[in-house]
Amino acid sequence: MRRLSGRFRSSLIIGIQGIRARKLRTLLSMISLFLGVLAVVVVQAGASIAERALLADLELQQGYDGTRVMDMPLQQEATEFLADTVKGRDDAVAILGVSGIVGEPGVLPVNPGGAPIDQDWGPAMVCNDTGCEPAPGVKGQAVEVRLTALSGDVRRFRPFRAVSGQWLDFSTVPAMAPRLVLNREAAKAFDRYKVPAEMRVNGAASNVTPRFVGVVDDGDQQPRAYVRLDELTTWLPASRLADPNTGGEMRLMMTQGSPVEPVVSAKLKALGNEPYVFTVESRKDQEKQLALMRLVFFAMAGLVLLIGVAGILNVGLATVGERVEEFALRRAVGTPRMLLAGIVLAETLLTGLLTAAAAIGASVAGLKVVSMVVGNSQPILSDVQFPWEAGVAGIIAGLVAGVLGGFIPALRAAGIPIATVMRA
Repeated sequence: MRRLSGRFRSSLIIGIQGIRARKLRTLLSMISLFLGVLAVVVVQAGASIAERALLADLELQQGYDGTRVMDMPLQQEATEFLADTVKGRDDAVAILGVSGIVGEPGVLPVNPGGAPIDQDWGPAMVCNDTGCEPAPGVKGQAVEVRLTALSGDVRRFRPFRAVSGQWLDFSTVPAMAPRLVLNREAAKAFDRYKVPAEMRVNGAASNVTPRFVGVVDDGDQQPRAYVRLDELTTWLPASRLADPNTGGEMRLMMTQGSPVEPVVSAKLKALGNEPYVFTVESRKDQEKQLALMRLVFFAMAGLVLLIGVAGILNVGLATVGERVEEFALRRAVGTPRMLLAGIVLAETLLTGLLTAAAAIGASVAGLKVVSMVVGNSQPILSDVQFPWEAGVAGIIAGLVAGVLGGFIPALRAAGIPIATVMRA
């Protein structure tokens, strides 16, 4: 073991001396290898950032992995016991959605049906037992939003990103004027249209004066406003929150193993309502897509890396050709063949590691520049950290390139006969 360790140290020391003595050749080897290693680092960093961005968007819309979600058909009898069952609990949140129109009373909203502010979903429709027909009236200064009532803090299950203001405070007593937190699309609508602070909701006894307290990014392209359930039910009975004619929603988000699930499920089945329950598994659902994306990009990076390996191989063979007399003389004084091969391999490995360090440094600097330039428009790139996986991939790529590029020159150096020094 000591002899092997000594040989390793000798190879490393002589390899470092060889790099210092042939700085230009080392620089040429690094240049030929740099793009290949940089491609591997960039691909790994890009794949890691893209994976995090994809999963972050899915978490924003669907919830954290492992969250249990129960969707149920609209049923007025179910809303009251659903609200009572989850009241005061932190392991489950009931989500009840209705349509709300904020603005001038008696007019049609500028975005019928709660459409995104720059899209047209057609005219507002009124449906009854005989069918559906366009709603009477004219458009005015009013905006329609999906009014989403929450029984508790849903951010435990969905990572909403704060944009401005504050989130709903569930620790205080309910306010008579419901506090609303808008998503980005709703905030854009109210920024564009200056409407009166009056909200009408189907089934409410009278119009409500809401208060806007914050804006969040929820990943939804539809204008949406979040409100405390207990504040909304001050004006709208819980039984009126499930109106099939308004396209509402009823959803329950909870932790795995929560006792709320079997209780709510049993009560819904007793009412003839069959819920749909599933577990959020965003990462598992996207594994094949992410693996295919990595495979394609790594294949392209591997081709670039092979070109760099060919370059370092050519430089290595040329260097061994120039050092034939040196290696023959070392053999003549008793240097083992393995040590000669180790000297050449150590030089290429060190060259690969130096190239990897340069490629990683360039990638870190480039990511910082991209973050500063486009971080404001792309939140996922704001204050993004360089993925450690990319650094590891760069080091591995540098070592692999060093081994592949130095293996044949190392064999050639080890095979130089002692008699060569006599001819010199």
